[in-house]
Parts: sequence; C-alpha cells; structure tokens
Amino acid sequence: MIVLSYVLLGISLAAPMGPVNAAQVNKGLRLGFYHSWLVGLGAMVADAFYMGAVYIGLSKFLMYEGVNVFLWLFGCFVLIYTGVETIVKTTANANMSAEVRKKETLWQSFQFGFFLSISNPLTILFWLGIYGSVLAKTITMYEPTQIWLYSCAIFLGIALWDFLMAVISSTAKHFMSDRLKLGISYVSGCCLIGFGAYFGLHAVEVLFY
Repeated sequence: MIVLSYVLLGISLAAPMGPVNAAQVNKGLRLGFYHSWLVGLGAMVADAFYMGAVYIGLSKFLMYEGVNVFLWLFGCFVLIYTGVETIVKTTANANMSAEVRKKETLWQSFQFGFFLSISNPLTILFWLGIYGSVLAKTITMYEPTQIWLYSCAIFLGIALWDFLMAVISSTAKHFMSDRLKLGISYVSGCCLIGFGAYFGLHAVEVLFY
C-alpha cells in the first residue's frame, strides 16, 4: 500500500498541465504515439538527473539566489523560443502538402522532451521542494533500499501518466480535423510562451523586488 501511494503521488504530480504535457499533446496529434511518448521519456531522464542531484545533496547549491535567477531566465528563453518555433513550424506545415512536410525523428522528440524539462525551473523546484521533503521524511524512517524503492514508485507514476498522455493524444489524432489539430498546436505554442513569460517575470521580481 505504501508503494502504491507513491505511485499515485507520481501520477498526481505529473497530471497538472505544464510545458511537457502541452508538448506531448502537440506531438501526439501531429506525429503519433511514439513521438509523444518519447517526449515524456526524455523529460523523465531530466527528472532522474534532478532526483539524483537532490539525493546527493546538490540542492543547497541550487538555493543560491544567483543560481535561481539564472535558472528562471534560462527557462524563460528556452520556453519562449520553443513556443515561437512551435507556432512557426505549425504555420509552415499548414502551408505545405503532406508529401513535403519535414518529418521529425524519434530521437529529436526525445531530445525535445529532455531539454524542455531540464531547462524548466518548475521541474527543479518540484524535485527540490516535493521530492526533497519526501526524502527528508523517508530518510529518517526507512532504509536506503526502501527510499530508492519509493523513489522508483514516484517515477512509475510519472511514467504511467506520460504513457496515458501519449495514448490519448495519438488516439485523438484520428478523430480530429486538420484545422482542429492546427488550432491545438497553436495553443500549445502559446502555452509554452506563456510559461516562459511567467518564468521571466519571476526572475525580474527576484532581481528587483
């Protein structure tokens, strides 16, 4: 039952709409299941990197204000750039025939998810805040092997959600008109730009207020 509770924690943490979910929906509608799933898988590799960093104690370094501001600004740049690129690509594809549209590789989708997640300050804050607090609680109650078991259970929950998102978005692809798919791609791009703008404003607040 304890392991299941950590799996549910992982699902509940992955479920809220964020840059990775928006990207998964966009890839699933345009390119299908494997592209969407690999975006989520790439994001999970970034999650594993931050989880390891928190576990070995690098969280103290990430708490410095200068480091925080850099992370917020870097996330702002990456997300706004990605959002604009998504909108530009969607517009270009809308004006091309199906035969001449540039196909993205599966490796590109994996890289996209990885860089989207590893540059996202919310990912860092999640692993510092939520996983850090879970670690602080479990480390006083359980053996190291149990801690890793519960950490893997959180990852399993995230993986299940990513798989579900890939299934839903790729299945919906077959029931939507091309115009609706384009509209969702535009919304996805705007969401990424919105998240980037939010990160930029937060960095400005930290610097000047």
